[in-house]
Amino acid sequence: MSTPRVCVLRAPGTNCDIETAHAFKLAGGEPTRLHLFRLLENPALLADYQILCVPGGFSYGDDVGAGAVFGAQLRGVLANAIGQFLTADKLVLGICNGFQVLVKSGILPGGGAAWPPDPQAPRDLTLTWNDNGRYTATWVKLKVCSDNCVFLRGLDQLELPVAHAEGRLAVRDPAVLSRLASQQQIALAYTDGSDTPYRVDDPVLDTSHNPNGAVANIAGLADSTGRVLGLMPHPERFLFATHHPQWTRRELTGAGTGLKLFENAVGYFA
Repeated sequence: MSTPRVCVLRAPGTNCDIETAHAFKLAGGEPTRLHLFRLLENPALLADYQILCVPGGFSYGDDVGAGAVFGAQLRGVLANAIGQFLTADKLVLGICNGFQVLVKSGILPGGGAAWPPDPQAPRDLTLTWNDNGRYTATWVKLKVCSDNCVFLRGLDQLELPVAHAEGRLAVRDPAVLSRLASQQQIALAYTDGSDTPYRVDDPVLDTSHNPNGAVANIAGLADSTGRVLGLMPHPERFLFATHHPQWTRRELTGAGTGLKLFENAVGYFA
């Protein structure tokens, strides 16, 4: 098995890069925490990696909107390098603030098929303030809604922690949801734990299950190839059973479910 090189791309305000790099290392990858400024100096560096991950945090303090400044830099100076990465047989992961960056840059929802985005075109969707208007940190149950996402192979339902203030997915019109569903781009949805199949027109769950009020209960999006994933929950915070707040009550042992996402990414290059 080859060892894929992972670029964990951090910026001012990123604060989850160390544990995210650790997750990729546990999964068998070779991670490097690369500062955005180094990549801006030499965009060709990105070609040395097989996986690009934008981790969580508060890049640039979320001063003009979560992920907005970081996203603008990806579609600016780095547009050509990002385009080459997206069209190669490589993987992109955005976690929490990283998901916000992927959306604000235009990498999601279309991935390489829609890159670079037209700056004059209306945006189909965005991630905005939680319905409760404040930062929310809790554990959520999730349902895997797509069977072609590389990162989610072998998973059906899982629990992960969320910690964000701007995680509510909103769309320009309902037709956007229908298109996302038909292309299997709705990767993860908040759930109450029931076994009923996911439907895009299901009612929005209450805040005990959908903590930000996201439309169609969407917690994560993929591109149509399944090689790009953005999600609000933090898989790097559930690498071991002991990370779960009820690990003793449930007698959990071994690896946490979050590790599987990183193992799937590394295993893609076997």
